[in-house]
Amino acid sequence: MALKLWEKSVEINKDIERFTVGRDREMDLYLAKYDVLGSMAHITMLESIGLLTNDELQRLLAEMKLIYAEAEQGRFTIEDGVEDVHSQVELMLTRRLGDVGKKIHSGRSRNDQVLLDLKLFTRAQIKDIAEAVQQLFGVLIQQSEAYKDVLMPGYTHLQVAMPSSFGLWFGAYAESLVDDMMFLQAAYRLCNRNPLGSAAGYGSSFPLNRTMTTELLGFDSMNYNVVYAQMGRGKMERNVAFALASIAGTLSKLAFDACLFNSQNFGFVKLPDDCTTGSSIMPHKKNPDVFELTRAKCNKLQALPQQIMMIANNLPSGYFRDLQIIKEVFLPAFDELKDCLQMVTYIMHEIKVNKHILDDHRYDPIFSVEEVNRLAREGMPFRDAYKKVGLEIEAGQFTPVKEVHHTHEGSIGNLCNDRITALMHEVTEGFHFERMEQAEKALLGR
Repeated sequence: MALKLWEKSVEINKDIERFTVGRDREMDLYLAKYDVLGSMAHITMLESIGLLTNDELQRLLAEMKLIYAEAEQGRFTIEDGVEDVHSQVELMLTRRLGDVGKKIHSGRSRNDQVLLDLKLFTRAQIKDIAEAVQQLFGVLIQQSEAYKDVLMPGYTHLQVAMPSSFGLWFGAYAESLVDDMMFLQAAYRLCNRNPLGSAAGYGSSFPLNRTMTTELLGFDSMNYNVVYAQMGRGKMERNVAFALASIAGTLSKLAFDACLFNSQNFGFVKLPDDCTTGSSIMPHKKNPDVFELTRAKCNKLQALPQQIMMIANNLPSGYFRDLQIIKEVFLPAFDELKDCLQMVTYIMHEIKVNKHILDDHRYDPIFSVEEVNRLAREGMPFRDAYKKVGLEIEAGQFTPVKEVHHTHEGSIGNLCNDRITALMHEVTEGFHFERMEQAEKALLGR
């Protein structure tokens, strides 16, 4: 049975239908359980303003909980001839309950319905991403502490520069994730506002109680202006994509470092054997394929905000079908980033560190600054000390003291990992995911 919420009496061209529907039915499977959840809040509100009886509401809610469970278990499908998830849910309810199933759309449009679905989906995905970031952060801090006394060369311009440490290296990426989480929290706050009740972007003549649906769904607030609620389509996805891209940028840089440091010319780290592959011709090879793919996937994710921006660019206010295409690049991005986070967390936990890098005399010059600073502390003018050490290096007479005594905040001897961890905890607590979780459990009766 074909069902389109807008269909009247004109039969449409099948090629046109294929082109306009596109991958929407496939993408809508991401949104299925959120469509049901939003509808449950909506009909609860409809009953409160007299558009449904309490008996109708209870029958609808009971069936919707069953459909939600199907979606949660991956058993929800959109049948051939059914245009989208909204149509499929309404069709299922109508089959099971008769005409009462047709009443759930009162007071809304597919425009605010899909806006709501996208926001409910996105905030849940942000929670998953935040949890995955916290797991990686924990491993990086753990490794930073474990290897805080193991020195390694630091580089500028890919030239050996000054002493660094594995404590600094692991910890640097941990703190980068804190900034990424701040960005993600801002994206979550922008996402966590209720568009339901804006209908097609111009409101409804029904006396909708938008505050009620906002509270039922655990939103922080609503998108108050109904025109702006519709204008948020594409904007929300773009802003969230920037936050995902920020995390992806951290992972990509870490992957590049690890690939470089794993190579024979560096030999600073050894990646887990199960994360490398061999060559079809060179028996000695162990290629860092997992990190190379992570780098590529994360670089692709960093292009996501621009993709969304170009799709939605220069559209005036109001709804346009262009926005449908954003789903195709936006919805799958969360799983891809979560996959990368899982891989990086595993590798960072299993990575082996070379504790004897600086036994190699090629790295002796990295201690030149330490020697210059020692002479300056003893009273020699800095420029004279700089020249003296420089001439010793040129003459091959420089003998380094391979010790560092950095004590200021954030340096080799004072990593401030406790402060970085406290900052991550503060940011994490600031999401207040519990509001969303409690509201959804109450709505589902769990």
